[in-house]
Amino acid sequence: MSNRNGFTGGFLAGAIFGSVVGGVLGSVLATRTSQNGPKDDNSHNRLPERDNNAVLNPENMESARRNLEDKIAQLNDTIDDVREQLHVVNRQEQPTSSDRPLNTLDEN
Repeated sequence: MSNRNGFTGGFLAGAIFGSVVGGVLGSVLATRTSQNGPKDDNSHNRLPERDNNAVLNPENMESARRNLEDKIAQLNDTIDDVREQLHVVNRQEQPTSSDRPLNTLDEN
């Protein structure tokens, strides 16, 4: 029974301590955010403005596509290099005939 009472007391103490620490931490972070945030009171009602013409510009899309293709090519090259390294490592780890254990069930 003493273990159960000790557990209950520890659980309640931990819950109270966690609540206090969480409340203090939350209030500190909330004040820090409000001090660093925008000064405009209506800022939460507005959506960020975008330049839709810049996103839909064919030149920007073509540049982004080429950049993406370059990154894919780099990734493919890296994957090929790693495959070669693993193939070499796997080939070195295969036991030779002299390293293989003798099977006692084989008939000589």
